Order: sequence, then C-alpha cells, then structure tokens
Amino acid sequence: MDRPRTKPFKAYEPGFVHIDVKYLPQMADETARRYLFVAIDRATRWVFVRVYASKSATNARRFLKELHKAAAFRIRTILTDNGKEFTDRFITRGERTPTGRHQFDQLCEELGIEHRLTRPKHPQTNGMVERFNGRIADILRTHHFHSGEELEATILRYVWLYNHQLPQKALGHVSPIQAMKQWQRSHPELFNRRVTNQPGHDSYGIQLC
Repeated sequence: MDRPRTKPFKAYEPGFVHIDVKYLPQMADETARRYLFVAIDRATRWVFVRVYASKSATNARRFLKELHKAAAFRIRTILTDNGKEFTDRFITRGERTPTGRHQFDQLCEELGIEHRLTRPKHPQTNGMVERFNGRIADILRTHHFHSGEELEATILRYVWLYNHQLPQKALGHVSPIQAMKQWQRSHPELFNRRVTNQPGHDSYGIQLC
C-alpha cells in the first residue's frame, strides 16, 4: 500500500521559525542526558541550535533570546509543540487556552513574535524541524563518541556545514546562507542586519545550565 505523500510547506518569507527539542544520548563522562534545542527557518532552512542540561521553560526562553540575537532576519512567527517548556496549554484536567503567562509566551510578546502551537497528537505539523532532527539522529547513529564534548562538537560542525555548504533541493540547490543572502537582496526590509558568512562552527557555542 502506498504511503500518503507529505504535503509541501506553503511558501513563506524568512521569519517563520520552527522550534523543537531533541534528547541527546548520555555519554560515559556525563551524569545525565542533555537536550538539543533546534530552530529552523521555513523559507531559508537556516538552522540554529543550542545544547542545554535541562528541558525547561527557563531554557526555552533562553534559547529564544539567543535565537533572536543570532538571526539576521526579523522573526515574526514561531511554531512549537505543546511541551511544558513552551506552553501552559495542557494541565492536569485537560486542555485549555494558553494563558499567555508562560515565560516563553511572555518573551514572544516582548519581541513582537506570534507563538503558534501544533495540533495535539499531530507532530507532522512541525515536520520541517522533525526532518532536520532526523539528520542529527543519523549522525548520532553512525558515529561513536567518547565524550559529551566530542558529541557537541560534531553536531555544531554539522550545523555549520549545513548552513554554509550543503545545497538544499527545496532552495534551488543553494545553501541556507546563500538563500538568505538572496532574500536580503530582494526583500531587505525583512532583515535587521547584513547576512554574512560565519567564520566557523564555534559561533554556535554550547550552553550548559
């Protein structure tokens, strides 16, 4: 039986960002597993990541602050799942309308960003970032890491290569950074600053907290 085809994403301008969190395997030199926060822009496929020691609302807010600072374009909309680090939509008694008092929502409001939530039990709604997480899963599955530091360095190196050097079919076979530069030339009003090549993967520094 043929599988149903995944519907393509609608065309969007830079500034519609998908965010998700991925568990990382615990290394021999670690006392607990850590979490990879991932953001990907729908139009340019530009990816931003951070690693944190906990999957908390405080770290979700911190991630958004760093994402907002790192993005050359203006972030207008963010799509997340319904995890407690992102929303208070679900409580013990069931589902409710988000109160807006969650610290992630409060920061979105401060930054002028619309926060959208995926439909419950429909993870494919956030499929773009899920697919990128699949790339990370492939790396984790095909490499042997001796330490948490080595694992982090490999992920950061891959993200840098992905953004700067890996052509994407969905982008007309250019890299995310090249796509972002094209968008800036045609729609400069969407950007806060000039898009430049980053010197290396160290610019995606790790945060442990």
